[in-house]
Amino acid sequence: MYTTNIIEGFYRQLRKVIKSKTIFLSDEALEKILYLVSMNVLKKWTVRYKNWDIGDCKKFCVK
Repeated sequence: MYTTNIIEGFYRQLRKVIKSKTIFLSDEALEKILYLVSMNVLKKWTVRYKNWDIGDCKKFCVK
């Protein structure tokens, strides 16, 4: 299912950061790092592809 892959990808990104840090000083520190990671993941997912216009995408539409 498509949405499951998105959720798993997001979880993978969070887990990658948490594994590299062994100790968090407080729960608030953990919340902050998770927030920052989620913002970075969202930036990556919403980046447009270079040199892709709507006209280029219409070439791939099936009629």
